[in-house]
Amino acid sequence: MIEGSTNMGERKHILTIVLEDYFQVGAFRNLIPTDHWERFETRLKSNLYTTLELLAETNNTATFFACGWIADNHPDLLIDIIGAGHEVACQGYFHYDINEVSENVFAQDLRRSRYAMEDALGTAIYGFRLGRGWIGEKELWILDQLIEQGFSYDSSICRLGREFSNQPSRTVIHQHSGIKGSLFEIPISSQQLLYWSLPISGGNYFRQLPHGLLKWGVERWLLEHEEPLVLYFHTWELDTGQPIIAAANILQRLRHYRNLDSMSDKIKYYLTTHQFSSVAEYLELDIMQQPAPQLTRRIESVSVQEHLGRLTASQPLTLLIPCYNEEATLPYLKKTLDRFAIKSKSVFNLQYIFIDDGSRDNTWVELNQLFSEQENCKFLRHENNQGIAAAILTGIQHTTTDLLSVLDADCTFSPDQLLDMIELLREDVDVVVASPAHERGAMRNVPLWRTVLSRGSALMYRCVLRHKLTSYTSCFRLYRLKTVQDMKLYNHGFCGVTEILGRLDIAGYRIKEYPAILEVRLLGESKINLIKTTGDHLKLIFHLAAKRWFRKPMPEDPRIDPSHI
Repeated sequence: MIEGSTNMGERKHILTIVLEDYFQVGAFRNLIPTDHWERFETRLKSNLYTTLELLAETNNTATFFACGWIADNHPDLLIDIIGAGHEVACQGYFHYDINEVSENVFAQDLRRSRYAMEDALGTAIYGFRLGRGWIGEKELWILDQLIEQGFSYDSSICRLGREFSNQPSRTVIHQHSGIKGSLFEIPISSQQLLYWSLPISGGNYFRQLPHGLLKWGVERWLLEHEEPLVLYFHTWELDTGQPIIAAANILQRLRHYRNLDSMSDKIKYYLTTHQFSSVAEYLELDIMQQPAPQLTRRIESVSVQEHLGRLTASQPLTLLIPCYNEEATLPYLKKTLDRFAIKSKSVFNLQYIFIDDGSRDNTWVELNQLFSEQENCKFLRHENNQGIAAAILTGIQHTTTDLLSVLDADCTFSPDQLLDMIELLREDVDVVVASPAHERGAMRNVPLWRTVLSRGSALMYRCVLRHKLTSYTSCFRLYRLKTVQDMKLYNHGFCGVTEILGRLDIAGYRIKEYPAILEVRLLGESKINLIKTTGDHLKLIFHLAAKRWFRKPMPEDPRIDPSHI
């Protein structure tokens, strides 16, 4: 190992960088599950190149930690890191809190990640860091797992608060010995303030704390230690133009977005006033000459559920997707639909109808740019905003398949659920309704007002309509075209979606409920006006009751002028 010099001007420190995208971060872990990562428009490449340019400009090298998912989906980025003279180390396949998994699951995830990275690079991976959180005194068993799997070092310890207060040696680089061997521990540098330890060299603390306090902590640390300072940051912290996750609460926004605009200057300050190297360079690991061990990687095949195997041929299905000011959401929608098309290929022959309901942003331009080269697509446009129900009626008028489904552009309902919904659309069923309020359904991170609106309105509609459903307001449904092709509505807004269901119920059509999962909108803004929509529901309940019990006609339909489409 290279010994640290007492001359601060000559000392070389350690720089570790986490290659991570804005949707993979810990602040949003409760909002964005790992199986949604591939739906987002990635900014990994641009952020990585910004980081590599900064390192080249300041003549520093670093260790980049990345998860196995990145190795499988963006192997070229890891190759670029190696090509620029830096080291790549792993974080596990997905990001998770260590307290969420068992030791056995951790070991499996660790192997999967390392296999993915070594397959992508063709070289051995020596280092590890937890994807989320830090190793505490109760999690030292992780180091034994790393030793058993042949890792040379770990960088998952960060002395925070009173953690390791009786083990001061954990503050600096040291060798950890276990039953089956040893490895080096590269802890994140921290400074003790009174009786508490505080990280001073990276991450959220680097962004949130005053720079003057950090500089004082770093200078004091350098005076008190001969070992190198261990600095770290995330590539997304250099990206001030990243998309805003709309579902994030105030605390999540403060944690993730606060002081992003000053992060680049802070990092550049330390990279120009000190010299940094990778962990492998400091430990003198020959990362370029060691081939990866021969590994047999288990790849699990992805198959559609067994019950779908009974379908002998793919069925034509049209997806109607109303859009109003959805410019920010459309790349996410595109990736979601591409994924669904692959997964459902043996079940559905998909066609798409996009209806731009008079958007004021660049929705129409973005729709054509993203989907114009895709087969079986139609693009319709209202000159003025007429409401989501009006957009659905326009789409129905241009549908030619026997089956159609309406999908929200924000993908709060995953289209994957259609693979189960189609099983409920038997000969004696005309409509399948997605219901997150069902006892087997779920509403994940959905705002309280939306939950109250859905459940409260359902109580009243059950008193009026024949079908006693748990939800009447969701847009996500599977229809037979013959049931809705002559549909007329008096309400063309959000309440019109419920009016469709109410009219079908009173007309005697057969409706089946599917226990669906509704997730919070992640990008863009909700268009629902709560007060207006609540009033519209009360009016609709009155009209439906009058229609069913007193045979009074529904209000006249304000027809859509075809010349405006």
